[in-house]
Amino acid sequence: MNWYLARLVFRIICGDGDHTPQFDEQLRLISSPSTEEAFEKARQTGQKEQETFYNRKQQLVQWQFINVSELYEISELIDGAELYSRIEEKDNAHAYIHVVNQKAENIFSKSRQRLQLA
Repeated sequence: MNWYLARLVFRIICGDGDHTPQFDEQLRLISSPSTEEAFEKARQTGQKEQETFYNRKQQLVQWQFINVSELYEISELIDGAELYSRIEEKDNAHAYIHVVNQKAENIFSKSRQRLQLA
């Protein structure tokens, strides 16, 4: 059995869709004997996870599965191995760095809380 990293893309439509188009890109770990089967398994996962519901404003929200846009075989699990990379271009570097540092602090705080509960 091999491991694959699949990117599943969903479109999010709220109400009549009169808003800036929104897409959710999810990275999923897939176990499969072959690339072809991993691709099909990833597509089936996306199709199963399509969802329609009403939000707090009673607007219909649709999560429509688009497709699997990327599929990478993970040959071996190595501590510190890069699984994904994306280059960001931001207008305000300081604001972006601040948000990254806030997220890191949030992760650190949550892990400290778990240690105290144990």
